[in-house]
Amino acid sequence: MHIHILGVCGTFMGGIALLARSAGHRVTGCDANVYPPMSTQLTEQGIALTDGYDAGQLALDPDLFVVGNTVARGNPLLEAILDRNLPYVSGPQWLAENILQGRWVLGVAGTHGKTTTTSLLAWILEEAGLNPSFLVGGVPNGFGVSARLTDSPFFVIEADEYDTAFCDKRSKFVHYHPRTTVLNNLEFDHADIFADLAAIETQFHHFVRTLPGNGLVVANAAEPALDRVLARGCWTPVEAFNGPAGWQAGPVNAGGGFEVTLHGAHVGRVEHFNLPGDHNRANALAALAAARHAGVPAAVGLRALETFKGVRRRLEIRGTVRGITVIDDFAHHPTAIRVTLEGLRQRVGAARILAVLEPRSNTMKLGTMKAQLPGSLAEADVVFCYANQLGWDPAEALASLGARARTFGDLDALLGAIIGGARAGDQILVMSNGGFGGIHQKLLDGLAAP
Repeated sequence: MHIHILGVCGTFMGGIALLARSAGHRVTGCDANVYPPMSTQLTEQGIALTDGYDAGQLALDPDLFVVGNTVARGNPLLEAILDRNLPYVSGPQWLAENILQGRWVLGVAGTHGKTTTTSLLAWILEEAGLNPSFLVGGVPNGFGVSARLTDSPFFVIEADEYDTAFCDKRSKFVHYHPRTTVLNNLEFDHADIFADLAAIETQFHHFVRTLPGNGLVVANAAEPALDRVLARGCWTPVEAFNGPAGWQAGPVNAGGGFEVTLHGAHVGRVEHFNLPGDHNRANALAALAAARHAGVPAAVGLRALETFKGVRRRLEIRGTVRGITVIDDFAHHPTAIRVTLEGLRQRVGAARILAVLEPRSNTMKLGTMKAQLPGSLAEADVVFCYANQLGWDPAEALASLGARARTFGDLDALLGAIIGGARAGDQILVMSNGGFGGIHQKLLDGLAAP
């Protein structure tokens, strides 16, 4: 079958493309505003990309169009598909009907940490010899791809609460029907489609209603919103983490390792762990619990954590020039910004952290969480904010940080200020959920220049 994917360069839809190709289909796709790592990954996998959404792509004559959730009514290709009554389906529905059916699905849901926890879980199953299939909203370094299809019965998936498609406004995760489910955390996000936290809790409640009685919900005990979701009805056993009544992490050693307990009893110890921050230790606990439900002994999971190589764009070091390190991270929500900075602070100690922020997500562009930004940036020594097409004034929002914060509307001016102010030992942490104009390499080139 020939499948043409609209919005193919998004992390989820790019994963769909890789899975469809592995399943034996001919796959093409189109998108706009393409940037690595997904565009590079698709090209390397031999998937032909068309730039834009012109209606002339109907001439490709695919058997099926798979439509991503970034494609809205008014899109010329989508309108042509609808006018001609051509077959189409959303990405999550195609995945559920063609790939997930009959498999043991392990789904990771939550506002934060989905990509890292999904990657950790897939890695534990891999190290246990279970050869899992997976679809992650990023590229785990140990695998080098965001999705793969194997003959294993296990499929690990990042279960996103964002809506499915123009024709299906339910959250993506209601399509997946996992047997093992991680509920990592829950707070307000996606202000472009959800009115408030209660609306997101309702979507999580709908998700929980799809889970089987012989499955397992691994839930963060430190999240009141998840308590409210489960109180609305849960027909699946629940195992807690991040609290004394379930899985818990002890103090951190010099190598980032920690002791793990379950209901207060010693389970084992991770001697070395490459991901800094309390949030990443919580992610690791969730992955351990989910993997054990799939049959992986805790001791095997603990050893796998020690060899986990991280995920691209999650505190990823892009290079060091003249003793100045440039780091890339996807953080785009105030909570994610805060815990990322806290984790980096644990890693670098007293070194200066220069936080470079692009408020680019739909929620951030709306300014819904601008009041939380100063607090989330507390661990940064200097803050640079790129004010690109925002409907609010970031300089005003960050005013409480005083001289520590500077705002720029021009990318070249921003680069000049960062390069001019950086000194040996500094950690430049770039935070954006987009390509940010290639700023990472531009910083490294600029720092290397005489």
